Amino acid sequence: MATSKSKKEAPRSVRPSGKTDETFFELVFDVACQIPRGRVTSYGAIAACLGAKKSARMVGWAMNAVDKVKPKVPAHRVVNRNGMLSGKHHFKPPSRMQQLLEKEGIKVKNDTVVDFKKRFWDPAKELDLL
Repeated sequence: MATSKSKKEAPRSVRPSGKTDETFFELVFDVACQIPRGRVTSYGAIAACLGAKKSARMVGWAMNAVDKVKPKVPAHRVVNRNGMLSGKHHFKPPSRMQQLLEKEGIKVKNDTVVDFKKRFWDPAKELDLL
């Protein structure tokens, strides 16, 4: 993680494994926890930020596992590359993802973030993880 005070550092939390080295999922969770309220990012952007550009699907798998993670991970802020709520089926009920986004002021129409490019947060530009 970043050592410079000018860079934002992803939060750390104790994982059930007790390991000090982070797994890919844990790194994904750390990045997701940095997504600002009212903004969204994509699975691919998180993967690219972590130096694993072709691992967007693994980021999706990590987002599916967030219910077992503490602190809470804002998985509702992670959408596909077109701004679609492709992970909504993993929320209970599926409309919950949209509800959480709308609560943060993000408009959603036809399961897609309105003004996606304006709301997009690029972790590679905001975080120094590599």
